[in-house]
Amino acid sequence: MTVIQKIEHWGDVHHAKWLDVIRIVLGVLIFSKGIAIVSNTAALQELVLQNNTFGFAGFMSSFALHIVGFVHLVGGLFIAIGLLTRFAAVLQIPILVCAVFFVNLSRGFSPLNNELWLSIIVLLLLILFWIVGSGPYSVDHAMKKRPNMYRP
Repeated sequence: MTVIQKIEHWGDVHHAKWLDVIRIVLGVLIFSKGIAIVSNTAALQELVLQNNTFGFAGFMSSFALHIVGFVHLVGGLFIAIGLLTRFAAVLQIPILVCAVFFVNLSRGFSPLNNELWLSIIVLLLLILFWIVGSGPYSVDHAMKKRPNMYRP
């Protein structure tokens, strides 16, 4: 048994049911952030170009924002329903690391910087759900209980 399998097994065994409520809220929050990114792409592209956060040119910043928006939409939905939760969390973690250290931290480390604190909390919750997994109220759990349901 590898280290990753041991961590997944520990997470599956020690998953509290109330964590599913937090997982669903986290998924809805990430999904809504994806909607905000997709619907305000022009304004966010202007913000990225203004800050020159990653040194992107105009096309690359637009492309990166579309990728981030898509990953937030799909990943948030998957986390909310509990489908491939660990994989969806792993895809979100690099985006949130960039949001914390490159975007929100540039605005200052103060108690009034709500986006920074929200990004830190979401990042920590993503790491938590990467370890503990989906939980008993999820599509993953339902598929584990009935493994032959989807086979012809």
